[in-house]
Amino acid sequence: MSGAKGTLEDGRDAVKSAAETTQKKSTDFLHIPAVRAALPFINGGLSGMTATTAIQPLDMVKVRLQLAGEGVKTGPKPTPLSVAREVIASGKFLDLYTGLSAGLLRQVTYTTARLGFFDTFMAGLKTTAEKNGTTIGFRERAGAGLTAGGLAAMVGNPADLALIRMQSDGLKPAASRANYSSVFDALTRIARSEGITSLWAGCAPTVIRAMALNFGQLTFFAEAKSQLKDTSLSPRMQTFTASCVSGFFASFFSLPFDFVKTRLQRQTRAADGSVPYRGIAHLVSKVTKEEGLLRFYRGFGTYYFRIAPHA
Repeated sequence: MSGAKGTLEDGRDAVKSAAETTQKKSTDFLHIPAVRAALPFINGGLSGMTATTAIQPLDMVKVRLQLAGEGVKTGPKPTPLSVAREVIASGKFLDLYTGLSAGLLRQVTYTTARLGFFDTFMAGLKTTAEKNGTTIGFRERAGAGLTAGGLAAMVGNPADLALIRMQSDGLKPAASRANYSSVFDALTRIARSEGITSLWAGCAPTVIRAMALNFGQLTFFAEAKSQLKDTSLSPRMQTFTASCVSGFFASFFSLPFDFVKTRLQRQTRAADGSVPYRGIAHLVSKVTKEEGLLRFYRGFGTYYFRIAPHA
């Protein structure tokens, strides 16, 4: 009996030792400098992809709202519900997820880089602040958010353009639709027919939008969290409240640029080589004259609920 008991205890010790070894290896792996440097990018991409999967229908509705009534100031005003009903009536419910592959690729590129750059910049600012005995202020957070957003937008522009093309394809007559099968099909065909540089069409407003969005989202989230830190709210409620606040400011600052980006990325050249908008200034002037200034903020509510989950 004593021999059997000893064997059992030896077995338990072996299992415990193996578990501790595995945990130690896992901890050691996470503390490898290269892994620690990559974690902000990986976490950012995974969180962005999760949010995109959940709110893709909202993004589809947002794009359709921005393209509705193009060139017309009066007439019926579409609502998120009417747009959603129209998309479903013309196809099926899953059509609301059109462009999901492009949306996910956009998160892999844009959001991974955006949050990764921001966390990296903030870590550097924190180290500097600790050395100097100071604290990170609003200006430093704003600078980190603007820089991170601008750099990431250039990386993610091709996926962003493919997303807009896939989501707006259903607005064309059936015979003129591209019917892209995936984001890679869209990128390949656009590059082949319009040139590789066309994948960066609308890059300027995309960068400005990203900088404005990051200024509102990351900066105000960090600021709100800092202001709420000593309140009676629980940590989870502090995060939720900060997300709501940052989502509002991100939407307010970035929606006009998102509108411009959508219109520019959707357009294709006619047979004579002409396009509806020759650039940002021409688009702003034309939309203001033909559709009114408030058109740049059409779909604010939908856009807010699309942006807030990413915060």
